Amino acid sequence: LIKINISWHYYYPACSTTPWQYDGVVSTLLADGYERHRIIPTHNRTVVVDDKLGIKNNHLDTVDYKHGLKPIHLYEPQWEWVEYTPKTGKYRVLDKVYPDGVKIPKFFFGRNIIHLPTVKTHVFTQITGAMKNAFGGLLNERRHWTHSVIHETLVDLLRIQKEIHSGLFAVMDGTIVGDGPGPRCMVPSVQNVILASADQTAIDAVSAKIQGFDPLEIDFIRIAHEDGLGVGDPREIEIVGDDITGVNFHHHKQQQTFASRGQHMIYHGPLKPLEKLLLRSPLVPWSYVASRLYHDVYWYPTIGKKRVEQILATEWGELFRSYDLETYKQRNRADHQLVGSAL
Repeated sequence: LIKINISWHYYYPACSTTPWQYDGVVSTLLADGYERHRIIPTHNRTVVVDDKLGIKNNHLDTVDYKHGLKPIHLYEPQWEWVEYTPKTGKYRVLDKVYPDGVKIPKFFFGRNIIHLPTVKTHVFTQITGAMKNAFGGLLNERRHWTHSVIHETLVDLLRIQKEIHSGLFAVMDGTIVGDGPGPRCMVPSVQNVILASADQTAIDAVSAKIQGFDPLEIDFIRIAHEDGLGVGDPREIEIVGDDITGVNFHHHKQQQTFASRGQHMIYHGPLKPLEKLLLRSPLVPWSYVASRLYHDVYWYPTIGKKRVEQILATEWGELFRSYDLETYKQRNRADHQLVGSAL
């Protein structure tokens, strides 16, 4: 399984899995002898993000086309979700959030999984990476119910992953990173970094460190480290490859947008007593509409688009454009014509 990260159905730098990140992982798996039909891109959706549109706008469809991959969408009716209870330890919070049972995709059991997150900050968890990427795969569309206890939720999900998957790995793209009120409304910058690890806690800890944070001050990393689910202390992590001793992107914590301030008021502030009424009742569509209006109608056209254009003017932007599906197909046809002429 390859768990793609689509945090927005628009292309926004550092927000979602990049096509070169995805392409590089798939190409390596195929070169190492993995059978094509066993490489399965996995998607889920949220109440505010259209994953199928995101695949297209982030040029991930080109990688699927290039390698002949068939993505699955876990919210479609053919995929069964089954109740799960940890075999080791207990849930910290999930059983309380979902008293009728915690359900996860049956298809995940016994399979290896590779997560493809990006290096970025987040309005709820300070940074988001490999551990948060599981949030978008193991829980269904009601996963926003966990936002008030999001750190403990990510630890619960890591415990589940370590029990159900035969192998865990993550490749995190930091060629372009995001700072500010992520996962969407960030300031992107080119940093030319790629992280990879089989330890989901360690890779998130290193991502936090190079962004300028103390990983053990981020609750989900600290708790996972204390629970023995991974290594969250950078002093105990072996770094192979580039020397990151002096790397610091000077990212900011606790930055908010107008929309996320409202969410924080519901999850942690004066509107907390109304959380169930506002987010778990027939009134809930108001929040989806409000989020879409803010992010898609206001923020992206007025603020985000200029930042996208700045990144598209870089060499990574040029590479991104080359992954456009029609551009790829035209280039592929031209290459075949050249080969035919040579013959």
